Amino acid sequence: MTGTAAASDPAGVAARHPGRGTVVALAQIAPRLGDVPTNLARHLAIINEAAAHGAGMVVFPELSLTGYFLKDLVPDVALREDSEEVSALAAASTRVDVVVGAVLETDDVRFHNAVMLFRDGALRHVHHKVYLPTYGIFDEQRYLAAGDRFQTCELTGGAPRRAPWRAGILICEDMWHPSAAALLARQGVDVLLCPSASPGRGVSRGQALGTALSYDAIIRTYAQLFTTFVVYCNRVGYEDGIGFWGGSRVVAPDGSVLGEPAGADEALVYHRIERGTLRRARIAYPLLRDERHDVNDAETDRIWHRRARG
Repeated sequence: MTGTAAASDPAGVAARHPGRGTVVALAQIAPRLGDVPTNLARHLAIINEAAAHGAGMVVFPELSLTGYFLKDLVPDVALREDSEEVSALAAASTRVDVVVGAVLETDDVRFHNAVMLFRDGALRHVHHKVYLPTYGIFDEQRYLAAGDRFQTCELTGGAPRRAPWRAGILICEDMWHPSAAALLARQGVDVLLCPSASPGRGVSRGQALGTALSYDAIIRTYAQLFTTFVVYCNRVGYEDGIGFWGGSRVVAPDGSVLGEPAGADEALVYHRIERGTLRRARIAYPLLRDERHDVNDAETDRIWHRRARG
């Protein structure tokens, strides 16, 4: 990996069964807080490295361009969608799909914790984080505006002529709300992309962090319940004395972890996802086929009207 960490078997993953599936590169990095130029340069170098090793998609953590505990720095590091930085990332996405975290500013001067998806040389999709944690060590609602939708997007894995993957994005705290994943599953996602900036908190069961155990349970549960790949990329490093635990991984639609999760250091980890795996899981567990959206909608309406009546 460009910088301080080594790549995890890039040639081996890309070389096995060439042409099948998509190689996903997880860029588990430690961004420099508030230093967008330095972080951008590193992103561009990692994107080029991942593409050179056969990756079709490279995923960065939450707020990978800015760092997490920004506080009053939010307006200073915010980008607009027509900025030079965004254009540079778009230009880097001609050979590989790119998923990047940043603070984005809207025309009405709202700042969003956002993830941008670049494909085929252009910005194709933006997700604004819907659930902003404001408890314990978190204070996002003080500085950021919440998103209001979960919409799917397409990934080509660097191969525009192939059938695209249907993807949905959940940013860190979004994952802790099952309705968010369910809304994306209802739209037919094949891949849940989950950029994260999860600090390590709470030692549980020996030396394992409570947050790490919780995310492992959530990721594997979503993968199996919604028979979808889950691509989880968490950051590492320290900010304000708080450490981030990493553990980036890809989970298959049957709930199994592909390879080994990344550790607590910077790493560029490669995994291959294949449509055959998705098909086999959905034959074995036809949960999406049997989902009763009519019941869900009717009950949601009933509950809403009951609350509206007081």
